[in-house]
Amino acid sequence: MSAQIINGKEIVSAYRADIKQQVEQLKQQGVQPGLAVVIVGDDPASHVYVRNKAKACEEAGMHSEVYKLPEHTPEADVLALISKLNGDNAIHGILVQSPLPGHISEERVVEAIAVEKDVDCFHPVNVGNLMIGKEGPAPCTPAGVIEILKKIGVEIAGKHAVVIGRSNIVGKPMAILLLRENATVTVCHSRTKNMEEITRQADILIAAVGKAKMINRNHIKPGAVVVDVGINRLDTGKLAGDVDFDDVLETASYVTPVPGCVGPMTITILLRNTLEAAQRAASATN
Repeated sequence: MSAQIINGKEIVSAYRADIKQQVEQLKQQGVQPGLAVVIVGDDPASHVYVRNKAKACEEAGMHSEVYKLPEHTPEADVLALISKLNGDNAIHGILVQSPLPGHISEERVVEAIAVEKDVDCFHPVNVGNLMIGKEGPAPCTPAGVIEILKKIGVEIAGKHAVVIGRSNIVGKPMAILLLRENATVTVCHSRTKNMEEITRQADILIAAVGKAKMINRNHIKPGAVVVDVGINRLDTGKLAGDVDFDDVLETASYVTPVPGCVGPMTITILLRNTLEAAQRAASATN
């Protein structure tokens, strides 16, 4: 058996075409969805992500604004910018790129973003809504994983899903979204004992730990679906996921490549969240 490599480009392309169509319909009503991205400092990877997000916005017909602030920008200035964007009717989504410089509190920045413009789903109110199943934005990467699984026809309900990693950005919300799809969910982390024994029980294995090629064939049950959220830069300069891609190909039934699948899908969900925020704003004014 050889795993089927999930065609992220095909999935993303179809999804973004649908988003673009909905954006055009909204623009005909006089509303253009707008996303503002704030980046503080000179982290090279962050600047690449921000460029990709801005480009995706423009391709979808959305309004995009990027605010590049110097590393030494005071926290008060960042909060003042967020306050200004909160009051800007042309902006429906606000994203502050992580990581932030050490002198700026990520918690204060996240909580300063208006709940209805928090398209990353990091605000405590939106996290709470996610937990209880209330309508609202879903975290971009975990929601993207769910969409990938659905697009390739994986039945999530009743399956045992194992998530490796417990971050607030991916691991924890991933577990919640899988529960909402009626999977049985186990979360593994740095203190988990006998991890291979647990991961080999997974029908769906999601790796989000941030360690290059940590997951190999010994972690995988034959026929499991493997989704690799990790993106790590090797000493060679090449990118690699948390999964040893070549090693698992003969064991898994499906596997996502890195790069080229979860990353672009994450940006796609960001577009969807911004579109939906604009749709809610338009409904509120009608």
